[in-house]
Amino acid sequence: MKILVVGGTVFLGRHIVEHARGCGHEVTLFNRGKSRPGKFQELEHIVGDRDGDLKSLANREWDAVIDTCGYFPRIVKKSAEFLSNVVGHYTFISSVSVYETEGLDTVSEQGKLRVLESPEAEVMTGETYGGLKVLCEQVVQEIYGVCGLVIRPGLIVGPHDISDRFTYWPHRFRRGGDVLVPDRLNQPIQIIDVRDLARWTVSMVERQVGGSFNATAPQGAYSLGGLLERVRDHVNLEAQLVPVSGSFLDEQEVTPWKDIPLYLGVDPSDDAAMNADISKAIEYGFQMRALEETIDDTLAWSITRSDEYVWRAGLEQSHEEKLLLDYRKPF
Repeated sequence: MKILVVGGTVFLGRHIVEHARGCGHEVTLFNRGKSRPGKFQELEHIVGDRDGDLKSLANREWDAVIDTCGYFPRIVKKSAEFLSNVVGHYTFISSVSVYETEGLDTVSEQGKLRVLESPEAEVMTGETYGGLKVLCEQVVQEIYGVCGLVIRPGLIVGPHDISDRFTYWPHRFRRGGDVLVPDRLNQPIQIIDVRDLARWTVSMVERQVGGSFNATAPQGAYSLGGLLERVRDHVNLEAQLVPVSGSFLDEQEVTPWKDIPLYLGVDPSDDAAMNADISKAIEYGFQMRALEETIDDTLAWSITRSDEYVWRAGLEQSHEEKLLLDYRKPF
């Protein structure tokens, strides 16, 4: 197949490109040439901007397009409409964050989707992200119909993850000692190795499947505590988990998800997004590798980064030590 990848040099995009090439497909990348411009030099790169500079895509044809970096419906609409006459199948990478989760224990593809108060919003925040993805999905489905594929991943992890939301934990346990963790260890959590997502995405494109699909770990595969224990057990058995109350963390202005990756906070209203039903994806061949392989490969990649690397998520060592000291102080 001839596949056009929008993006293609960062995290999921690069893994999709690598897997598609491994399957023998002819891959072309379309992006602004700003993120890792030296990546995949042997492939065709079309430099342009989907927000108004699409002329470089004119007079070309592809069997399919995989859109890995669409966030604003106005911009996604431009590229989807421009390509509608030259591309037969459009895959849009969305997110399980599209679901309205209040009062729910789980979400499925038939669930209620988020609605933005201001659909024209073009500022990406934690409050607008899911709703904007919903609008992007709708654009693709309106233009491509049954030839539009929407994939809604959970938290994507693995080698080359620049968010550090999973990577922090293997690194932290590797250092050993007392490891601060939130005491809501029964919180549901779902993750998906980026390579498994890339492999399955390409297989869906090869079969020209349409519709919407959740793609993450099976329901009940992990709790937060269970996942962290498995990472600890695999990386460093001498590290000790020290559960700290959510109320204390809130008092200390410790931010869930960023300062303590994978932790959703004391409010369970968003838990359903980490308990997504993936039975539909499983029917279409979705599979996951062993967690230990993800841990090993993520850690092996991450330790190659510079000592000056600034982490995007997780507690700094001095901050963690102070929190543990303050938490243990007698009243």
